[in-house]
Amino acid sequence: MTDQYIIISGTNRQNSNSSKVASQYRHLLFEKGINATYFSLEGWKWLEKSPAFDQLQKELLVPAQRMIFILPEYNGSIPGVLKLMIDLSDHRSVWQGKKALLTGISTGRAGNLRGMEHLTGILNYLKVIVHPNKLPISSVDKLLNGEGEITDKDTVDAINTQLKEFIEF
Repeated sequence: MTDQYIIISGTNRQNSNSSKVASQYRHLLFEKGINATYFSLEGWKWLEKSPAFDQLQKELLVPAQRMIFILPEYNGSIPGVLKLMIDLSDHRSVWQGKKALLTGISTGRAGNLRGMEHLTGILNYLKVIVHPNKLPISSVDKLLNGEGEITDKDTVDAINTQLKEFIEF
């Protein structure tokens, strides 16, 4: 059985850099023969569990064994909407025993290092195995071209290395 992958763009902002980077991750995985599901929190509307959230959880989150998080920096951590989604979810069926890969993005210098560590702690608590190669992408606004893709060779090489390691993980 082949593992199912999901890429989670961790912000509810419209047309975010996170969604652009997440789309590039999906494309790079496709080039490696993996068809990953893309899940964006853009336009997130749930503040509590609902039948619609339960359906989304059942269709997207539960089947995924490998989760890739694209994490923008919000106040030195992760977006509250991502934490809310985690808090609303069924911890056993959505998280336990699964694997995660983290990429932090920011317009500043640290690439959301602190946020990736915060999410690592949360995921470890939920019994998710977090891959150790957490990639901070700094100055993402300067790395994205007019089409919303990162073209900087060193950054693309780092992403490809990270993905290769996660596939083998």
